[in-house]
Amino acid sequence: MTDVAIEYCVPCGFLDRAESIQHALLTALGEDLDSVALVTGEKGVFRVHVDGDTIYDKDEDGDYDVDELAAMVRSRV
Repeated sequence: MTDVAIEYCVPCGFLDRAESIQHALLTALGEDLDSVALVTGEKGVFRVHVDGDTIYDKDEDGDYDVDELAAMVRSRV
């Protein structure tokens, strides 16, 4: 099984983004995932980690697409 962590900046107001990704992952892959955790952060952070590996980082990858992130997680399941 797979663990996903969505790290988001609290002061930046990224909670809605994190929740939308969490919802999409649980809807599409819920039975194949052990957890989809929201992890609070600061300083503009917005990253998605799968089993400890970063698959998305806002600073490196720019805009995110929920469907693309779900496909990336699916490929790791």
